[in-house]
This record gives sequence, C-alpha cells and structure tokens, in this order.
Amino acid sequence: QVQVVESGGGLVQAGGSLRLSCAASRSISSSNSMGWYRQAPGKQREMVASITSGGRTNYADSVKGRFTISRDNGKNTVYLLMNSLKPEDTATYYCKYSTYVTGDYWGKGTLVTVSS
Repeated sequence: QVQVVESGGGLVQAGGSLRLSCAASRSISSSNSMGWYRQAPGKQREMVASITSGGRTNYADSVKGRFTISRDNGKNTVYLLMNSLKPEDTATYYCKYSTYVTGDYWGKGTLVTVSS
C-alpha cells in the first residue's frame, strides 16, 4: 500500500497562484508516474498534469503555460505550481501514484477555490 496526501489548497483570487504538494509514503522513484487530477462539482475527474519517473511531463491543454508539475525524489513529494488561476480551475485536486505492478494509489484531495 502507498499512502498519498495532498496539501496546499485554499481560496485564491483570479490571477493568483497556489502550490499544491503531494507526499507519498513510498519512494516516488518507484512509481512509473505521478499525476495531478481534478474534479469540479458535477463534472468528471480530469487529468491536469503528470510526470514520469524519467521526468517527462504532460499537461492538459487548459493548463499549459500556467501550471508546472515537478518532483523532489528526496522528499517523495510532487508539486503542482498553479499560476494565473481562473475561476474554472476551481475543483478538488487529487494526486495519483501509479505503478505497473500494483496499480494506482489516490489521495483524498485538496480543494482549490478561485474567486472572480
């Protein structure tokens, strides 16, 4: 089992920034990828950003140029820096720890609210 804990959410005005953190109980170097997802009320969960063990990143079109995913292997932590936030970024943000062998592990999420 891998425990994943997100933090850093909160209330921010449009145009502001937040940095989310995702701490894992197992070395993130053991994962094949780490990802951030979000789910707004009444909507399906969607991928926001991901980073592979080799450092390759992928972003949803809606956040490209505004969000940056990074990882600190020494701290077993993945970050999501969110700049130029928009009201439509309001959602609960989830972190996923993915492995080929034992599957995916999800955190409980952190709420981000962007006011206009």
